Amino acid sequence: MAQLLTEAEIQEYANGLSGWTVKGNKLQTMRKFKDFVAAIEFVNKLVEPAESAGHHPDIEISYNKVKITLTTHDAGGLTTNDFDLAAVISQIG
Repeated sequence: MAQLLTEAEIQEYANGLSGWTVKGNKLQTMRKFKDFVAAIEFVNKLVEPAESAGHHPDIEISYNKVKITLTTHDAGGLTTNDFDLAAVISQIG
């Protein structure tokens, strides 16, 4: 099981990510697209990196908005797995 990060480590990792916020024991971002089809295309691009990492985000879709939430459920909070996957997701257009 992955080890939980300390508050200081969380802040250090969070400072290196643009567009993500830490809310409690979760890391979140919201992406807005031109329409529903573009939002779904983006979500489909998340499948391969999430599967490769063995780490799966919680995803909410509302028409052209996609909210992504990362947390390591079995560890009960944020781990390096969350920030690693967030960095990969940040590179996906």
